[in-house]
Amino acid sequence: MTNNDILRRLRYTFNFNDNKMMALFALADHQVTREQISSWLKKEDDEAYVNCTDTQLAIFLNGFINDKRGKKDGSQHPPEKRITNNIILTKLKIALNLKAKDIIALLDSVDLRIGKAELSAFSRKPDHKHYRVCKDQIIRNFLQALQEKYRVEPAPKVKQVKEGASSDQKPNQKFSNKPDHKSKKSFGASKTDNKSSVKTMYVNPNATVKDKPEPTRKVLKLKPEDIWK
Repeated sequence: MTNNDILRRLRYTFNFNDNKMMALFALADHQVTREQISSWLKKEDDEAYVNCTDTQLAIFLNGFINDKRGKKDGSQHPPEKRITNNIILTKLKIALNLKAKDIIALLDSVDLRIGKAELSAFSRKPDHKHYRVCKDQIIRNFLQALQEKYRVEPAPKVKQVKEGASSDQKPNQKFSNKPDHKSKKSFGASKTDNKSSVKTMYVNPNATVKDKPEPTRKVLKLKPEDIWK
């Protein structure tokens, strides 16, 4: 794995933006620009890609430790000129306050099993007889386990509603005074229905008796002889 790969994975796992990345370098008494960070994070086939040196990665990890554990009094420990997988593993262990059992459990979660004695050998000095080189496979799986445990999802973006618009109205929706086809149906009136309703409800006060319909009343007619019976 390259230093750029490790930088990219840690940035993704902990959701560091450019400002946070620059702040981590600053915690280790080193200033970097946004352009530098952007060039380190690009892919290798990109023309703007720049290799992250061992010293730059060591400074970043020192700043990560200071951010997580607090900066110690006194001068900042100088960054290593040559960084190895053993040093990377040790710095991440310190930053995240991990014990040996925690690292073993993390590696086990990604189906990589190592013993406590083998793990302790990674932390020994290179001239120690029990020192062992930490291979890329260990670091790759360790970073994958950190991602699964510590991955911080970015907060979802909330759509802003323009001022003066109701919550039920879309931002680009325009008001119109013209009734739509639905409103016409809601009144339920065609032209014919409107005329008939007007005739039914309206009474002309100047109408004559002739205009009024004559009552159809039945009259009972009796003969005189039927009355005096």
